[in-house]
Amino acid sequence: MERKELGQPQEQQSTPIEQIVQQRRQKARDFVSVGINPYPAKYALDKNNADIQREFINLEKEQVADVKVKAAGRVMTYRNMGKAAFLDIRDGYAKIQIYVRADKVGADQYKLFKNMVDTSDIIAVNGIPFRTKTNELSIMVESWTMLTKAFRSLPEKWHGLKDTETRYRQRYLDLIANSDVKDVFIKRSMIISAIRHKLEDLGFIEVETPMLQSLAGGANARPFVTHHNALNIDLFLRIAPELFLKRLVVGGMDRVFEIGRNFRNEGIDKNHNPEFTMLELYQAYSDYNDVMDITETLIKAAAEKIGTSINLEFRRAKMFDLIKEYVGLELLPYIESGKMFDQVKHLNLDLPKNATDKKILDQLFDEKVVPNLKDPTFVIDYPAVYSPLSKVKFDRPEIAERFELYINGMEIGNAYSELNDPELQKIRFVQQMEAKKKGDDEVMPYDEDFIFALEQGLPPTGGLGIGIDRLVMVLTGVESIREVITFPAMRPE
Repeated sequence: MERKELGQPQEQQSTPIEQIVQQRRQKARDFVSVGINPYPAKYALDKNNADIQREFINLEKEQVADVKVKAAGRVMTYRNMGKAAFLDIRDGYAKIQIYVRADKVGADQYKLFKNMVDTSDIIAVNGIPFRTKTNELSIMVESWTMLTKAFRSLPEKWHGLKDTETRYRQRYLDLIANSDVKDVFIKRSMIISAIRHKLEDLGFIEVETPMLQSLAGGANARPFVTHHNALNIDLFLRIAPELFLKRLVVGGMDRVFEIGRNFRNEGIDKNHNPEFTMLELYQAYSDYNDVMDITETLIKAAAEKIGTSINLEFRRAKMFDLIKEYVGLELLPYIESGKMFDQVKHLNLDLPKNATDKKILDQLFDEKVVPNLKDPTFVIDYPAVYSPLSKVKFDRPEIAERFELYINGMEIGNAYSELNDPELQKIRFVQQMEAKKKGDDEVMPYDEDFIFALEQGLPPTGGLGIGIDRLVMVLTGVESIREVITFPAMRPE
């Protein structure tokens, strides 16, 4: 492409995108040709744009401050008025208007600014704050510096970017275009921080456990499989850290937690992503009732941190009582009887062929009960046969001391009084292996080392898993898990 001379006017919006890119690349080279680095290593700032907005909030209309400030940010809008220009620049905290005039920066610097600065560039300015006739805080620029020459302009209608494919694939554009998106991620960070600090206040120790595991245990789910070349063995991305965390409790770490990624090779929808963030914690000498108290404490701390106003009055209800309440069926006697389908066939559930009793119960609960659980509800006392890592009630061995927490019709957490009887845990693992032979590919493997650990003695322990992504959804009011994950899983283009 023919070289453009320094100072050529800005490109027109009608110019094809690739031609714009070439023109901007040439501008970067032109900066270098006159001894200006268009990508300096740093620029020292005393305050960000939000600080400036706060500092001069009491400045009156058309009043000029008596001090100078430095500001920096991405050029979001550019209104050229001949010998002056108004621009909006935005950093990671706020937007501020700048006013560039030829008689203030000098004719040569204004010409350079006018011809070389484009939307999406990142610049710094030094000048005097003032308020315009319309009472907008602005900076009268006395000098400016190019910090990053952008090759691509903001997308057309960037301020209304709504296409979800573009938003999720090019999250950087989403963040530029939609300030509320960044707010969600800031709140996500605050939620995790609040949970972490509250657990530390409660005496918990944060730990890390393997993400590459030789057995995919700790939950019923399909794992991702990978291969370790040096050891020449297949490994699994963890589906849960549970069994490793309980090994630590066996070793005397009575209160442990981990916040980290889990991976499950399953479907993608508004509530599921193949990799997701979980909090798991274990507290010795506790049961699932104690863990319910801890769960309430953590969620209320997180909600308070971000100032959410959702109802946080927690209800506790037994699973089969809820089924009776919302479906009118007494199903507990039919667990693992082979007769579950006969009891529910009139409900026209969306069931796969040859559905097991467990699948039928899960589907019934998900379709007929869960949508009613808008307020926070601890659903307690699940069937023991479906809870292979949970302690059972001593006087009712068919019932597990387990709960799932639902908020706004979505499962947020899962918890048990942890099974610490090694003989019973062996039986549960064997039952899982029998289910696998019958075609259930989401069962847990037999973990011999975990049995060995239990044989050393696991104290009575309460355990909890909370889906951080889903909790952020609930507390921020968004409806898709993709809105709370910076880069959600996408099919390649």
